[in-house]
Amino acid sequence: MVIPARLAAVRLPRKPLRLLAGTPLIVRVWQRVSAMQVADACVIATDDEAVAKVVRDAGADCEMTSDQHVSGTERVAEVAAMPRYSGYDTIVNVQGDEPFIGRQAVEGAAHLVASGRFPVGTSASPASWDIASNPNIVKVVVDDEGRALYFSRAGIPFVREKVPAESEGFAMLQHIGVYSYSRDALNKWVSLPQHPLENIERLEQLRALAAGIPIGVSIANEPPANGIDTEDDLSRANERWQDFIAGR
Repeated sequence: MVIPARLAAVRLPRKPLRLLAGTPLIVRVWQRVSAMQVADACVIATDDEAVAKVVRDAGADCEMTSDQHVSGTERVAEVAAMPRYSGYDTIVNVQGDEPFIGRQAVEGAAHLVASGRFPVGTSASPASWDIASNPNIVKVVVDDEGRALYFSRAGIPFVREKVPAESEGFAMLQHIGVYSYSRDALNKWVSLPQHPLENIERLEQLRALAAGIPIGVSIANEPPANGIDTEDDLSRANERWQDFIAGR
């Protein structure tokens, strides 16, 4: 498992080092996923010495990577190519701003690839239709086999007349910031040029989807894991943290 981290976020400057309940966010994410014990190894990948020092002081493994990467997946691929990690066939990427991510989401994404069902896996949770207008929350629609049709910051599917009743069993799906890859799929993904859809939506997975790489989506029957992208997100996360830890 690799957790990519960079300091160049615009909406929340120096995001990995911002404090969540008194501890840097990137350390909180590492603590969360390490405690799940679903991976044989867990390493943080960064291009910044300040991040590296903080996570190493916390006891995490850390690899320094290039500062030229334009996506977390590219950073993960650099780590996966290192001789130390050459024996791992399934590589899991947990985004460094997902401290509330659940076990089902991580295990589900990993299983889609480890089982051979898909070359790339991710997860989503059923969510309220109220998220449709929030561009900070990524949505996904899937086909009948669980394959992603599209990811967007817009509300998809678009509700033309009325929101389907929950009793009809149809909900908007909120994407969760975890990916798994076979080694071949990961190498193919990062060999591709950036795609216009990726640049327009600022969603790296659209590069792979546009190139025809199937992405399976595991549906996690747990509350959506909200990433931290803005100052308001961080404030809400701090308010929520103690109850979250007590109830997990």
